[in-house]
Amino acid sequence: MLQALLQNETVIRLTAFFGMLVIVAGAEILFPRRRLTVSKLRRWASNLGIVFLNSALVRLLLPATAAGFAAFAANRGWGVFNYFSEAPVWFAIIASVVILDFAIYLQHVMFHAVPALWRLHRMHHADLDFDVTTGARFHPIEILLSMLIKFAVIAVVGAPVAAVIIFEVLLNATSMFNHGNLRLPPAFDRVLRQFIVTPDMHRVHHSIEDYETNSNFGFNLSLWDRLFGTYKAQPDAGHEAMTIGIRDFREPKLASDLPGMLILPFRGRVTGYAINRREWGGKS
Repeated sequence: MLQALLQNETVIRLTAFFGMLVIVAGAEILFPRRRLTVSKLRRWASNLGIVFLNSALVRLLLPATAAGFAAFAANRGWGVFNYFSEAPVWFAIIASVVILDFAIYLQHVMFHAVPALWRLHRMHHADLDFDVTTGARFHPIEILLSMLIKFAVIAVVGAPVAAVIIFEVLLNATSMFNHGNLRLPPAFDRVLRQFIVTPDMHRVHHSIEDYETNSNFGFNLSLWDRLFGTYKAQPDAGHEAMTIGIRDFREPKLASDLPGMLILPFRGRVTGYAINRREWGGKS
């Protein structure tokens, strides 16, 4: 079973990725939340181009996928669930997925709190529009650091291979969903965001206003933001009127074209968006 999962991991993840991309992209056409401001072809070419670049670099520079590393850790007895092997498999899988989700929340906060890491992460926030492809738009260095953090969590937790694959599929799927330019019925959104992050909930995080950018850090489970006081229900300007992006980078050539995106972390200085910058502040 373990060998079969590892052998089919790529197929499982690619099927889930492209399946979710098609579903959310189709729903965006039928039920758009906002009018886009930049050429969709231009943005999609860059945002999906960075996905293929990141995938190639991870394969080239890292010796294993997250699931492969989970198998490596299991063979050496690393981590809580590998040490306490008598724990029920179903419990180890569920607990590992929840712990990994919490780790991604903490990582996301860290990338906003440390100015050097914000330099990398601001490429994700510099997108001038907000749609399904924004959910896959991350700088290659951030992706590599994220993978190393994930490896460390897997090693400590002893997450089963099945849990890691489930988590990776959920992470990709929920990231594309909650970045979708989707208009959900308000009542449905209110119920759904009690459990998972919805597009309206996460869109607040992509506001040009720093105090809104530094809220709603969750990707999958919404409870972390409520639990740690980083939850903001709605943008002050409303979803249709709010401005997406960050103040420092408003030119489409830099924010929406692949070469500009890649050099963006190395341009300018870190301004007030980083949480621990002295000038950062705003409304509660």
